[in-house]
Amino acid sequence: MITSRLDAETKQLLNETAKKLDLTKSELIRKSVREYPEKQNQPNAWEAGKDIFGKYSSGSENLSSNRKKIGEQ
Repeated sequence: MITSRLDAETKQLLNETAKKLDLTKSELIRKSVREYPEKQNQPNAWEAGKDIFGKYSSGSENLSSNRKKIGEQ
């Protein structure tokens, strides 16, 4: 058993979320504690796509700054 102190805003969020998910507050806390480490190990967007970013580049470095001029050609 663990006793914790929550500020009013966090306590309200806990109550609302538990009610919305039809869980007890204890069930929600247990579930959250179990899932948190897993989510920390998931790659962010950059890490997930770094192998393909720029893979199909045009070779032109000025596409965004000269897009109108390039589009007229």
